[in-house]
Amino acid sequence: MDTFRVEISQNDLSDLRQRLAGVRWPAQSGTDGWKRGVPVAELRSLVEHWAGGFDWRAVEDRLNAFDQFVTEIDGQPIHFVHVRSSRADALPLMLIHGWPSTFAEYLDVIADLARDHHVVVPSIPGFGFSVPVTGAWDVSRTAGAFVALMQQLGYERYGVQAGDVGAGIAGAMSRLTPAVAAMHINGPSSHPFGGPLPTDNLSGVELARAERFNELVATGLGYLQLMSTKPWTIGFSLTDSPVGLLAWIYEKFHAWCAEVDRDALLTAVSIYWFTGTGATSAEFIYESMNAPGTWGGAAAPTGFATFAADTGIRSLLDPEHQVEHWTEYDRGGHFPAIEVPDLYVADVRKYFSAF
Repeated sequence: MDTFRVEISQNDLSDLRQRLAGVRWPAQSGTDGWKRGVPVAELRSLVEHWAGGFDWRAVEDRLNAFDQFVTEIDGQPIHFVHVRSSRADALPLMLIHGWPSTFAEYLDVIADLARDHHVVVPSIPGFGFSVPVTGAWDVSRTAGAFVALMQQLGYERYGVQAGDVGAGIAGAMSRLTPAVAAMHINGPSSHPFGGPLPTDNLSGVELARAERFNELVATGLGYLQLMSTKPWTIGFSLTDSPVGLLAWIYEKFHAWCAEVDRDALLTAVSIYWFTGTGATSAEFIYESMNAPGTWGGAAAPTGFATFAADTGIRSLLDPEHQVEHWTEYDRGGHFPAIEVPDLYVADVRKYFSAF
């Protein structure tokens, strides 16, 4: 296990700025807004900020304020943040990001959570600094690696918090070991490939969430269908074009967030760009979507938090109210640790205080 610091070379920064300065912009007709994808005007504004206003070196300083390490598990480099709590009885807690996110999603919450927990934030193989990728990695194999990581750190009992594909990894970890004492999942949702949801008996917030989910099923799954079937095709653009990478990720932030934080978005995109993990993260999605048993149920107690821009509907997902911890918020979205860190930390701390 080696210590790690994020140190992007000046040559890589200069190369990025040069590419951003020479973009070939497409023509767009009409005023359809986001109906056909990311509008040119929106992306131009972001690119200008990325090239001239966004301070990567300041981001590096924030990232390097936390202790980071790289270890090898199953032949794969695994990068992670590890912050120990001062509490003697602290419950270790692993935070697992999803796609199109990175470990940096948790920058604003690690210190607060470390008041009560030893916090471990790994990068999924093929994401961020868990590179180079060795072989095929999916949800199940990653779960085994993350269980092994917690064993390496000496943690025999711990909690896991996750969202998106990270929730799949958390569930798989719970099926592998009873060391997972409890799980907390943000953004629970029906499976999008199951088709649209019935809306006849819904009203208010639940109706709005069902309509948002049905819109996702109808028009918002192109990215997932492509990465699940032809990841190499999109992988070239994600690796060779910073603007192609930005557009690919920005569309999801816009669709899934209540409000997009430009610098948080550009932090994630910059990490994908500098590490060349646009393509390898797409490969991870391909492997996970085509592997049997990826989305099995959890074997540990699980609490849920649903935020304003999420699509989780309790009357459909938990009609008998068997889940003891299900909270709903009128702010935030798919990345609550970025969007509403205050709500996120409070909910996570409250849930795991029972364990």
